[in-house]
Amino acid sequence: MCGRFAQSLTAEQIARYFGAEPRVDDAGSHYNVAPTQNILAVIEEDGQRIVTTARWGLIPPWADNPQIGSRMINARGETVAEKPAFRAAFRRQRCIIPAAAFYEWKTVGGRKIPHAIARRDGKPLAFAGLWSDWRDPATGETIRTATIITTSANEALAALHDRMPVILPEESWDAWLDPGFDNVDALRSMLGPSPAEDLRAYPVSPRVNSVSNDGPDLLSAIQDASATPQIADHR
Repeated sequence: MCGRFAQSLTAEQIARYFGAEPRVDDAGSHYNVAPTQNILAVIEEDGQRIVTTARWGLIPPWADNPQIGSRMINARGETVAEKPAFRAAFRRQRCIIPAAAFYEWKTVGGRKIPHAIARRDGKPLAFAGLWSDWRDPATGETIRTATIITTSANEALAALHDRMPVILPEESWDAWLDPGFDNVDALRSMLGPSPAEDLRAYPVSPRVNSVSNDGPDLLSAIQDASATPQIADHR
């Protein structure tokens, strides 16, 4: 599962990193993104790669009620090609959701200790995602939404959670974003866990527990002797 993450880069920085054009109202740079909030995503639309804003929690076009999006923040990679809520987007509306890190909680001695998981080299994580536009029948408003695809956790993160976001390597970006690429088997092959040695997990401040808190300090490591040994180091 991925239920909280950080997007520390601005929309302009994301656009430069992914070779896209920024088309957003929100400048970005948020460190405690929660479900139903707006996120930045990279998509290919009308032949152009762009950075767009989407509400986190996919609403399928056929949905009668937008509240379904609150249950669609993640899509399981094992079933995403078949599930009615996701299969159309999986074939034509895939996206990359950039992140500086994502958060998971580990219960140690009765306490839930938040951890940040980030790349060891400091580069952004490129979450595999899906996007969809939903039109509100009452108002005519079109809402763009997105979900993060998850897979089984690698051995570095299994002590935290049994699921993790799919993190796409750079060589997969072009095919993943191309709406004309519809080789389902090839797309499924991209949805495994990332190499354990690419990531690091470390305890962070419990301030991240409240979605009202934001800022770069949420990604700062803290010393917590009870938490640190629980996370395998695969360097």
